Amino acid sequence: MENEKWEELFQGCRNAVERFVYFKIPIKADAEDILQEVFLTAFQKFSGLRDPLRFKAWMLSIARSKCADYYRSKTKSSEIPLDSLPEGNLVYGRLGFAESSPVRETLALLEKRDREILGLTYFGELSQAEIARRLQIPLGTVKSRLHTAKAHFREKYPFSPATKGAFSMKKLPEFLPEYTIEKSEKEPFSVKWEELMGWFLVPKLGEKLSWGIYDMPSRKCDRIYDMEVTGKAEVHGIEGVELIAKESDCSKKQDTIEYTFVAQLTDTHCRYLAAMRTENGIRRYITFLDGENFLPNWGFGENNCGNETNLSPKGDICRNGNEIQTSDKKFLLDIVGRYTVKIDGKSYDTVCVMDIETYNSGVVGEQFLDQNGRTILWRRFNRDDWAFHRYGKRWTEILPDNQRLTINGETYVHWYDCITNYIL
Repeated sequence: MENEKWEELFQGCRNAVERFVYFKIPIKADAEDILQEVFLTAFQKFSGLRDPLRFKAWMLSIARSKCADYYRSKTKSSEIPLDSLPEGNLVYGRLGFAESSPVRETLALLEKRDREILGLTYFGELSQAEIARRLQIPLGTVKSRLHTAKAHFREKYPFSPATKGAFSMKKLPEFLPEYTIEKSEKEPFSVKWEELMGWFLVPKLGEKLSWGIYDMPSRKCDRIYDMEVTGKAEVHGIEGVELIAKESDCSKKQDTIEYTFVAQLTDTHCRYLAAMRTENGIRRYITFLDGENFLPNWGFGENNCGNETNLSPKGDICRNGNEIQTSDKKFLLDIVGRYTVKIDGKSYDTVCVMDIETYNSGVVGEQFLDQNGRTILWRRFNRDDWAFHRYGKRWTEILPDNQRLTINGETYVHWYDCITNYIL
């Protein structure tokens, strides 16, 4: 009877536990080994669980502990990929970090006890009290060692901490400024793109941004989003930052809507961890462990690894004017060329990043990024039959004069543009 109960509870949360471990552990083989340890430990200790309603939380606590043990073992061989330690915001991605890293090199210069305390704190995600118990040292000693280890890392790290809040909030124009987009003969450059896909804000402490949606061909602003990172946040033991977005309807037909979500930026990817919405006065949260309730709107990439931050042309999307051909990959996001974007009297050297139906079937985006990895202009195209059941017409009928793209033989029609106050 107990085995049947175990099997029922286990199957109900197995997917969530697997997603959690794969997010926490960068090497798939290691993650699979840890999952086996988690399942075996849980099965062996199941009889001691008093409240079956806490089964999922209990399983996740075992998984969190096993992942912490994994990172603790890595500290002994300097394999912990620390990142951004001077800012005190250490995170890691499911796909891992770059092999060549000044952080690794700096870590290798530290003494063993400094590496150990940093690894347990930021990648083992243990509290200071837990570290004290594991290392069998007083809590005051843990605090002292951590303070010293951070100082030693700062002394040896070759770069200064990133400047926070690099730009101030500026009011967006009522109408989209005139712009031109010219193909450059120069080779596309690689770029570090740390913005949240679809929201344009970099999920780092101190960042804020305003951006607007402009209908085409009227060029009139339809909605404005004022965004700000409000602080650190943690979702299922994974650290990120909380962001607030306030949506204003320029026609004043509806009240301001506020969105809250949590995002995480690593060396390789940027992804969403959780989102919140209010219904009937109740704040409802969904997270990356909630599967189909979360992934269609907030998930990107394989297993929600997020959008890539290190972009270079891959050849998955080939563009010749308005004619585009793609590979058969599921997640199509690629640099398709270098362009000069002139907007509001300013000229920008950019690469065009196209994403083809990565988050919404029938939707294509053109994103023009400068060499700082910031969006200069974003343009949306709809497949001709996108949301036909809602509009009752094809987009070639709704917007007959707007630009068209042909992608693998299908027609896509330009719908609207977005700009941010980064360019003002």
